[in-house]
Amino acid sequence: MVGAAFEVAVATGDHVRACQLPAPQTRRQLEQDERKDCPTALASQDLPRTRGIREVEAYGRQALVRLSGDTLFLSLFTAGWKVVAAGCTPMPDEPYNCLIKGA
Repeated sequence: MVGAAFEVAVATGDHVRACQLPAPQTRRQLEQDERKDCPTALASQDLPRTRGIREVEAYGRQALVRLSGDTLFLSLFTAGWKVVAAGCTPMPDEPYNCLIKGA
């Protein structure tokens, strides 16, 4: 699963591998915001450490992956599932606050 692969790559410091898993717009936004290439930009993010998937909810071409310590949002593209947001925490009566997300 893409969500688990992303979290493992980030946790092990394999930011080159982790940068293959976000959606194109999410990757571009991260690089633009940080003014660095994706691996360097991703390494500078304070993404939470996780300990496995707790729940997956899929709604057509969108999915929410809850891990212990993080929440990811995924979308299905022609190339497969991609991470569109990571490092997300729920906010009371508001949308999730995500460290990494597309515009």
